[in-house]
Amino acid sequence: MGKLVVSLDGVVIKEVQVTKDKTTLGRRPYNDIVIDNLAVSGEHAVLQMMGADVFIEDLNSTNGTYINGKAVKKQLLSHNDTVEIGKYKIKFIVDDGTDYEKTMIMKPGTRPSEMAGQARNAGFGNSGFGALGVSTVPASIRVLNGAAAGREVALTKVVTTVGKPGVQVASITKRPGGYVLAHVEGASQPSVNGNPLVGETAHLKNGDVIELAGTQMQFVQA
Repeated sequence: MGKLVVSLDGVVIKEVQVTKDKTTLGRRPYNDIVIDNLAVSGEHAVLQMMGADVFIEDLNSTNGTYINGKAVKKQLLSHNDTVEIGKYKIKFIVDDGTDYEKTMIMKPGTRPSEMAGQARNAGFGNSGFGALGVSTVPASIRVLNGAAAGREVALTKVVTTVGKPGVQVASITKRPGGYVLAHVEGASQPSVNGNPLVGETAHLKNGDVIELAGTQMQFVQA
């Protein structure tokens, strides 16, 4: 099962599960995914599910459909592909049934009191980081710098995503052998203890310092 995460200017505005054989996208209100913007055609594109595969096809739109910066007519979507339509970015996520942690997006200028009202014990302040569902678990991440320095967020889900869509996003996955960091989105790799991530993943150990979009976080494991 796949899902689409629609964002504008780095702020997630909707998430849509791909459950139908055909999912239409466009400006007109009868589309399955409606994006009310003049840069988006009335019937802009369609997603077709064929077994476990999802294809996207541009419907001769005015401004075109782009995947990872390249104009396409029809293409198979892969996990973490970013579809660009006008100023909107739509990330395709393969949801294999894993319990994913939602990333809370904080707009610049959010005050701590406002953050508290958005989620209990969650958030990384103005840098745009955050996680929901804090409880007692054997591992957590602690913010070391910025307005939210000192905050500690427990890793309660199998996969926790941290970051700011459109800038830099990483995931921390809980596996039988420990926790693993992976780069999800962004031009540059996150770093661990000052060293950029090499390869797709890195195993985390107690005390490791992760830096992501200028925010430093320490991985703490009981």
